[in-house]
Amino acid sequence: MLDVCLLGTGGMMPLPHRALTSLMVRYNGSSMLIDCGEGTQVAIKKQGWSFKPIDVICFTHFHADHISGLPGLLLTIGNAERTEPVWMVGPKRLEKVVNSLRVIAPELPFEIKFKELSEEEESFSWGDVRVDAFKLNHNVTCYGYSLSLDRAGKFEIEKAKSLDIPMQYWNPLQKGKTVEADGEIYTPDMVLGPARKGLKLTYCTDTRPVSRIEKHAAGSDLFICEGMYGEQDKLQKAVEHRHMTMYEAAEIAAKADVGEMWLTHYSPSMVRPTQYMDAVRKIFPRTIAAKDQTDTVLKFQD
Repeated sequence: MLDVCLLGTGGMMPLPHRALTSLMVRYNGSSMLIDCGEGTQVAIKKQGWSFKPIDVICFTHFHADHISGLPGLLLTIGNAERTEPVWMVGPKRLEKVVNSLRVIAPELPFEIKFKELSEEEESFSWGDVRVDAFKLNHNVTCYGYSLSLDRAGKFEIEKAKSLDIPMQYWNPLQKGKTVEADGEIYTPDMVLGPARKGLKLTYCTDTRPVSRIEKHAAGSDLFICEGMYGEQDKLQKAVEHRHMTMYEAAEIAAKADVGEMWLTHYSPSMVRPTQYMDAVRKIFPRTIAAKDQTDTVLKFQD
């Protein structure tokens, strides 16, 4: 299962009731952070989650409202007695940008490793989770991220028995491992049924609508997308600044057939995002105007 918490939902500047953009995902004792706007540390504390297990920090882009909380967060992770390396993923110049911010956090008890994205689409692994990064359309280089946790088929005991596979090899086969023993080779496909539906989460912010969003969001259990503007007369402003309206986000969610959409990254001028939900839900009914600390647990279905 994936624990998901939208730590901050604000764009441009923090407000008393709205921290800047950040998402935290936990899986199997490890944590991933996507973006780290001002207020991220406070939001993590409010959620009651730990700093030490943060193994990966991904950045969509390098505007201040997505990265300004990083120096303090790194110091706090260090104070949590972490010594293992932390991976950082983001667009080109990531290492230069992070090291510039580290002028005020120069000494850390852990190493930072960098993965700089340069292609239109790239993939990497976070444990068992596949992460697909895809380029968006903002006024600086910006990426969205999809997290996918695949699920193997059910172990079929009768198949294993009919093939005379010794019981001591059932567990590794069930975990997807090939076993060689006594001159025989046993493979998972010999004992596993068809693959079952896994889990998928897609996060996308600071962009105009592009076809890659629909492609990568397709079939997501949860689609977290920017809804910078809800006012009907703000479309031209969204176009000029390469952001998205709530209605454009809803159209993508409908085409991608996602399970649920959380809107985020609101303009500071938007006081009550919920006031636009009736109109947005006419396009995509399963929409939530997320607020700070909105969370859920994505679980495998039987």
